[in-house]
Amino acid sequence: MATKRDYYEVLGVARDASEEDIKKAYRRLAMKHHPDRNPDSKESEEKFKEAKEAYEVLSEAEKRRAYDAYGHAGVNPQMGGMGGDAGFGGFAEAFGDIFGDIFGGGSGRGRSNVYRGADLRYNLEITLEQAARGTETKIRIPAMEECETCHGSGAKPGTQPKTCTTCGGTGAVRMSQGFFSIQQSCPTCHGSGRMVSDPCRACAGAGRVKRHKTLSVKIPAGIDEGDRIRLGGEGEAGVNGGPPGDLYVVIHLREHAVFQRDGNDLHCQMPVSFATAALGGDIEIPTLDGQAKVRIPAETQTGQVLRLRGKGIKGVRAAHPGDLLCEIVVETPVKLTERQRELLREFEALSAANGDRHNPRAKSFMDKVRDFFAG
Repeated sequence: MATKRDYYEVLGVARDASEEDIKKAYRRLAMKHHPDRNPDSKESEEKFKEAKEAYEVLSEAEKRRAYDAYGHAGVNPQMGGMGGDAGFGGFAEAFGDIFGDIFGGGSGRGRSNVYRGADLRYNLEITLEQAARGTETKIRIPAMEECETCHGSGAKPGTQPKTCTTCGGTGAVRMSQGFFSIQQSCPTCHGSGRMVSDPCRACAGAGRVKRHKTLSVKIPAGIDEGDRIRLGGEGEAGVNGGPPGDLYVVIHLREHAVFQRDGNDLHCQMPVSFATAALGGDIEIPTLDGQAKVRIPAETQTGQVLRLRGKGIKGVRAAHPGDLLCEIVVETPVKLTERQRELLREFEALSAANGDRHNPRAKSFMDKVRDFFAG
């Protein structure tokens, strides 16, 4: 199995890079390796996926801390990390529990028997139009909620959990051998400090049940790829009366048929006919708000970029909208009639008579070729 590259190396940023630097680096790579711009490049596709994976980790404070501490293992969901909907900080918590048991620190769960529910992550894909204008949508998520039958106690209605006789309700036991002493989770109550002799049938004594809930999410206008919306208290329910965690809705932009977003700017390519590029003329360019008429100057070349100011996206924190940058692509005509062919041959013959004047780029290129071979 191939070894994963360091996420900071993938994005080309320092380990102390700011969130804005990380976002800019990701945007630059995403634009460069986007599948729409490199449809036949497997290498670009892999680099695009690699950059996206690195950005999803380094753009979130909790994931970034775990990655800085434990590397790729810290964000690997199969190792108890923070990937998927497993919540945040799982890997760090696991190590904290281990060292706490050995050295007597612990995470505090056994001592208080009350702890906060896990945070959850939901990946929401929206269109570019929805991101630009803002919208409101509903999502359906699975989550652990407090059991309504036993109200989180885990005991059958009419009964109460009892204090664990092994640990006396602390959730931890201490084992000594000579001068060496270690503390570990109570093997009887598994750190809860309580024992349920007659468990609730609805939750099998867990005090929580898995349910699906529907939530309404307001998406502000201008939101961008990787931005997060926090829904406080909508994560998993706490244990033994602890507060619930939060739900983080992470935004992902669906690929657009026409535009690519770069911050608050939009990019697109516009094909124009050979005659329009040579003679100039008016063309209509698509924008998110409809069509915009633009005058193409005479003798326009492929690759020339027209900037439509204010036709981009107004970011969440931006004072003004970005621009629309339209790259001109001169289209070679196809499926020509015989008459069209005759006219083009005549045009070529007339142009060849004074080629240096009509084709300066070709002349410049050939001069460089001659200089190269002459040297």
